[in-house]
Amino acid sequence: MIRGTTSLIAHIGYPTFTFKSPMIYNPYFEHAGIDSVVVPMGCQAQDYPELLRSVFRLTNIQGALITMPHKVSTVALLDEASPAVRIAGACNAVRRDAQGRLQGDLFDGEGFVRGVRRKGLPLQGASALVVGTGGVGSAIAASLAAAGVARLQLFDVNSASADGLAQRLTACYPGLAVGTGTRDPAGMALVVNATPLGMHEGDPLPLDVERLEPGTFVGEVVMRAEMTAFLQAAQARGCRVQVGSDMLFEQIPAYLEYFGLPVATPEQLRALARLDA
Repeated sequence: MIRGTTSLIAHIGYPTFTFKSPMIYNPYFEHAGIDSVVVPMGCQAQDYPELLRSVFRLTNIQGALITMPHKVSTVALLDEASPAVRIAGACNAVRRDAQGRLQGDLFDGEGFVRGVRRKGLPLQGASALVVGTGGVGSAIAASLAAAGVARLQLFDVNSASADGLAQRLTACYPGLAVGTGTRDPAGMALVVNATPLGMHEGDPLPLDVERLEPGTFVGEVVMRAEMTAFLQAAQARGCRVQVGSDMLFEQIPAYLEYFGLPVATPEQLRALARLDA
């Protein structure tokens, strides 16, 4: 029920038919009696800077969820950016502070890290390999650094992308050991596929699974299937795994905290979601 007291969370991107968040947040808000609503707003790139500024002139705006194709262009529109935003060069959450300044954060990586931690993997002092250093891979790398990993290995077929991310990570976390140029998972506590490989039937695996050790924790960002070919291969090697959709459900509590709203567990959100609606 939308009423005069309802606060708005704008979900801004294009095209809107791909949006899943309204079917996750809004059932939870209804169930918990929270007087807020997520509203999809379709906006193409040329109109986006003006729209974002206009949206935050609304007196009942709670915040904004930012999705493709605006995550990168949002950074230049912020008054204040989190370390994750500065490292990844992308933003997917915006709020307005008491002075009217736009603050931005990035929760893709936070969702991934929360999921891994809840499954019992200690990250402080650990080693991790992130394959794919685009937006989501950069976000995950930034959150792993914030979580206290001691060593990060980065790989991307575009070596300049991996090298640039390594430089930004080192600037923010000078004590972190960062390497690039190899995707050998041997000896790693955590291995992450942050590439699109697995989106399509017959895609090659992102790395040589024969080099995975049974004690390695393997995470995925692809959500096409619950268990991608990569996760199936890792599980067959005796690895613990995290499916791609866990990142989505684990980051929503972080968003709720950021927007000052009551928080639900990922399990509650999954149970209430109407993704098939």
